Amino acid sequence: MTSSLKTLVAAQRRRQGRALMLSALAAAILALCAVLLMGLSGWFIAAAAAAGAGGKAAVMAFNYLLPSAGIRLLAILRTGARYGERLAGHTAALNALAEIRPALYRALAQGRPEAALALSSGEAAARLVQDVDAVETLFVRLSAPWAAAAALIAGLGLTLLAGPAPALCLLAAMGLLLVLGKLLAQRVSTEPGREVQGAAGELKDSVAAYLAASPDLVCYDLEDRAVATVMAHDQRLGQAQGRVVDGEALMAALQAVVSGLAVAAVLLAARDAAIPLAALAALSTVVALEGAAGLLRAFERAGAAAEAERRLNMVLTPSPESARSPDPFGARDLTLPIAGGVRLAPGARAALVGPSGCGKTQMLERLIGLRTAGLEGFAIAGTPLARLTPSFVRSQFAYAPQDARLLTGSIADNLRLASPRASEAELWLALADAGLEDRVSAMAGGLDAWIGEGGARLSGGERRRLSLARALLRPSPWLVLDEPTEGLDGPTEALVIARLAQRLARTGQGLLLVSHRPAPLALCDEALGLTDDAISLDRLAAAAG
Repeated sequence: MTSSLKTLVAAQRRRQGRALMLSALAAAILALCAVLLMGLSGWFIAAAAAAGAGGKAAVMAFNYLLPSAGIRLLAILRTGARYGERLAGHTAALNALAEIRPALYRALAQGRPEAALALSSGEAAARLVQDVDAVETLFVRLSAPWAAAAALIAGLGLTLLAGPAPALCLLAAMGLLLVLGKLLAQRVSTEPGREVQGAAGELKDSVAAYLAASPDLVCYDLEDRAVATVMAHDQRLGQAQGRVVDGEALMAALQAVVSGLAVAAVLLAARDAAIPLAALAALSTVVALEGAAGLLRAFERAGAAAEAERRLNMVLTPSPESARSPDPFGARDLTLPIAGGVRLAPGARAALVGPSGCGKTQMLERLIGLRTAGLEGFAIAGTPLARLTPSFVRSQFAYAPQDARLLTGSIADNLRLASPRASEAELWLALADAGLEDRVSAMAGGLDAWIGEGGARLSGGERRRLSLARALLRPSPWLVLDEPTEGLDGPTEALVIARLAQRLARTGQGLLLVSHRPAPLALCDEALGLTDDAISLDRLAAAAG
């Protein structure tokens, strides 16, 4: 797995190397044409004015066709180079981001569960969208040094026509601008840039959290408090953005001051040169220094990019190496740390029983790899769980959690999380096994029916059954269900249990079940107490009765 954002960015720079080279070349041509265009224009205007002051003979002798043609050519080349630089540079950046975002998502999905589960939906969105957008500057700014170098070379070439002293003035001004710009950016832009990334993440996190709790906020009349909290985060973001803008203004002022002083120094140094050459040197100096604007913007955005890199590296933290990654196909026995160790043969059906809060759900989460601590006593086919790769462990289980989480999308979108290539027939079969096919058939659009934000258009029982159908669609040897019939009425619960029994008999899939309701326990052959020895289902039923 990728260990750092720098590794990802370096790989994408190699992959997008051709586009980045075209962008750098176009940026250099753009800067070169801009300096030559301004210098030639200054010389042409001054020389034409001098010819006009020299009388009719001087005007007739002055060749204005060649300079004007050169100006038009440079203007056309500059326009084309600007388009090429934007097209190639942003194409490379966007293609790279299109690869980096899925890589980050894979890192979240395949990495340590603690890293993914510790992120709220708002914070995860901030990492995958806003922080990755900040990384774009790592690609776009690659052409900036080429543009600055081309502008400086062209400027030096033109100012040398007025003498070596003006060229030295331009060189000194460029060095001064870059050094002061770097130092100023570190003082006024780096920290605000970091604050913007962090504050924007907090704002998105706050908005997402309060939106999820909006019914409770309305019920308990807490909307004003929620709005005040969100606005406090928004104010912090606005203040950070304001400081970023202040820094940009200071950088612009620095460039203007250095450019003004440089022009004055160049004109002073070119006082013995002809007026057209002095004008050429002065205007070339202005545009040559403007060629450093890309580098100055990179200095300004360094803080935001560094903070984005820090935040994204937290997502990209690799999982520890595991000892084994067996063939994922085929059922295997399980060992659970109950009463000194309980072994479940492939295809077994067992219920985990015990009072609320005794750790049944946590045991399931450790078994399927959602928790990486406290794995002592867990094993698959005799191999301790801690020595197996997360991808192999996850391949063994299809999980329907107690808290059914759904995507904002369609029925099919949610089902295909478990099996992206599943056919419509397979989707309908999974819905039928969960007792939900009639409800979906009655919805406008069927499988393509929109279920709203987090499944808001479905009832609680329907959301639970859709989550169950998603688990049933996953081709895994063990089915892990946590309170699969909670919130269902008696007839619906009976239907779901009957359909599950038929499915288990048909597929031979193993079952691990947690339920406080007695009816689902009929699916199991044995019940396992977390604090007692394994007990028979008959004894459990008798105790429940």
